[in-house]
Amino acid sequence: MIHNGNVAYLYAFQVDQSAAAALTNLALVAVTVTTSLLIIMGFSVPAAIASRRIRERWQAEDKIRYLAMHDSLTGLPNRLQFRYHLEQAVARAKRHDTKIAVFGLDLDRFKNVNDTLGHATGDALLEEVSARLVETLRDSDIVGRMGGDEFAVVAENITVPEDAMTLAQRVCDALSAPYMVNGHEITTSASVGIALGPIANQPVEILMKNADLALYRAKQDGRNTFRFFEPAMDAALQRRRRLEHDLRNAIRKNQLYLDYQPQFGLSEGQLTGYEALVRWWHPTEGEIPPSTFVPIAEETGLIVPLGEWILKTACTYALGWPSDTKLAVNLSPAQFKTQDVFELVRRMLVETGLEPERLELEITESTILQNTDKVIDTLSRLDQLGVSIAMDDFGTGYSSLSYLTRFPVKKIKIDRSFIDTLGTNPQTSAIVSSIVGLGQSLHVTITAEGVETEGQAAMLKRWGCDQVQGYYFGRPEAEVPANPLEDEPLDRNVA
Repeated sequence: MIHNGNVAYLYAFQVDQSAAAALTNLALVAVTVTTSLLIIMGFSVPAAIASRRIRERWQAEDKIRYLAMHDSLTGLPNRLQFRYHLEQAVARAKRHDTKIAVFGLDLDRFKNVNDTLGHATGDALLEEVSARLVETLRDSDIVGRMGGDEFAVVAENITVPEDAMTLAQRVCDALSAPYMVNGHEITTSASVGIALGPIANQPVEILMKNADLALYRAKQDGRNTFRFFEPAMDAALQRRRRLEHDLRNAIRKNQLYLDYQPQFGLSEGQLTGYEALVRWWHPTEGEIPPSTFVPIAEETGLIVPLGEWILKTACTYALGWPSDTKLAVNLSPAQFKTQDVFELVRRMLVETGLEPERLELEITESTILQNTDKVIDTLSRLDQLGVSIAMDDFGTGYSSLSYLTRFPVKKIKIDRSFIDTLGTNPQTSAIVSSIVGLGQSLHVTITAEGVETEGQAAMLKRWGCDQVQGYYFGRPEAEVPANPLEDEPLDRNVA
């Protein structure tokens, strides 16, 4: 209802079409009896024509009613019908003082199937998934397709949470088995969020929302698993939404800034370059770590304007450094998915005037894994342009040695998690020394991150590590000293 130009009341109507379906069956019976009588009375041709037309109309209307309540691809209940079943299940649970569980689930990395094998294969996979869900769930459970690769389940007669846990694990196991679709063997998995109900004095939408929040946590925790809803998840989601909104404003209003951490050659202690590190000082929450806001930027598409701002700002600032001082900038895997990285880098170099040979781009192993051929082409073109490529956080991912021969990598950066226990953990020391030896064999520069003690630096120098960065040699600073070699108080000539 509209009052003074504003929405004052909103009415929702629920239509139960079971009576209409029953009327359809009754009408068809009546038409059949009437047609038989007309034929007996000698009106066979007109009666047959009339009967056919009536049947066709009623069948068409029945099909329309069916499609309004079912998913056209899988035949499962759609969102509207699923909500109706959920309301009925909640009502029964309240009446009998029992529990129900609502599952929100979707397929992990389903988009990759569509992108690589086509939407026809993706649709066929969804049909197979639907069939497995129906086979896996109990007869009393209701499964519906919410859209895309999203499904929902309402399970009644849940005595203890472990009942829902067992069912969710069965679903995960069933959906993770390989599929044979259109001649392709496809392996996928599902993440499941679980919300227990009913919730007193709350509509069924709250159950669906809670299941979605738990699903989001399951995906964050590695996929192919399930998580129960916890009230803290709602608070975390609200904070994340606030940060997303504030991050948009921060990018638009230039409220972000860059710190620059020095990198040094270990043999002579000479400055070789700086790594640009993005920072965000929130007006009310203070310093927000990159590990918090960068994933938000990647998931929301804000990584595109953020990445451009970082690259342009850093390249412009580096123009004031000595000509032999390099600039290292991190690239996100999401940038390779959403934009032409080569064109971005080329344009920034042209606009700022920084020589390509002074720019080093740091990528992670996850960047390489997402679309190997496309990434190889992009990195090869950057290499031809004169930009050098560094493999960041080496050793924390798949660390396939084939990457080092297929990709134009000029530098390997050993992750700080290995450096932290250097000298105290024999296995870590063996891994680090092996990586250094590998770099020497492949003529690739090796940089150790997170070096904080003289002992760590001495071990790395003894093994032949080329470069280091860390608090022992220099903290990240917003301003680069005019003469960093004179301003730096530490002795970098490690014994």
